[in-house]
Amino acid sequence: MDWLQRMNHAINYIEDNLENDIDYDQIARIAMCSVYQFQRMFSFVLEVPLSEYIRRRRLTLAAFDLKNRMNKVTDIALKYGYETPESFSRAFQNLHGLTPTSARNAGSQLKAYPRISFQITLKGVVEMNYRIETRGAFQVYGLEDIYSYDLISNPEGISIPEAWENLYKNGEFDRLNQSVQGDWRGEGHFSKELGTVFAYDSYRFTSNTTFPYLIGCYRSENSKVNGYTVVDVPASTWVIFSTKSDGNGSGNYDLSSLKNRIFSEWLQTSKLSILDGGNFEMYCTDKDGYEYCELWYRIEDNLTSLSEK
Repeated sequence: MDWLQRMNHAINYIEDNLENDIDYDQIARIAMCSVYQFQRMFSFVLEVPLSEYIRRRRLTLAAFDLKNRMNKVTDIALKYGYETPESFSRAFQNLHGLTPTSARNAGSQLKAYPRISFQITLKGVVEMNYRIETRGAFQVYGLEDIYSYDLISNPEGISIPEAWENLYKNGEFDRLNQSVQGDWRGEGHFSKELGTVFAYDSYRFTSNTTFPYLIGCYRSENSKVNGYTVVDVPASTWVIFSTKSDGNGSGNYDLSSLKNRIFSEWLQTSKLSILDGGNFEMYCTDKDGYEYCELWYRIEDNLTSLSEK
């Protein structure tokens, strides 16, 4: 069964259980990946979190049920997993822009989100720049926080871009830069274009709906790591994709489009599997001053077996 079939079977399970509790572990089993991997693939390819897709589908079906006045609002709320009519009404109004009671009126404007399906599309005209490297184990260190996968924010409601902005403002970015000592690029066999501070995420399991995100540096022999979280990076084979910034020096990268292509195009044709256990966002500047970002993903080290087939 290929990637496309697995994803569609997972969608079938979701659609068949919109009126029941949806087991994320069962979704992952059907898709033959971890819960985190499925949510990540779903979000990158469709540009909407899995939980949001489920919410929209349930409230779409709820709107159809409301057209039948024999259906009580309380029963519809319970049918689609809402504990109270009030919580259902808030969610319904947030999506449709009107209350469940108003939705019963003739001529009321409602929103419908159809079920999705994964299909083969003709893409690939634009090249994808990537390379594969095998590296030994090393360590990174820095400032760690836990983020919600749905909202991409920490418990205080701060998003990842906001966290980076705060680091620049409060001086933590400069302190991280100064904590690295010696020729760490040479020691770690990194390109001279790599910036000192980068991001490392999803390196340990926190929950099915959250992930750890660390803004930090490579730990060299003389790095000053006191007060920082230290994380082990296992020996791994990495696939590394790169993208340029918008070219005006702002450091804005179209990572969303790149991630979409990685999971919707490259992953389907590469015969390789992206593994759980840590991903890097490496920020670089080439010799001409152009900024770019590299996305590093751990992959199953089966290149030898593939070349022998």
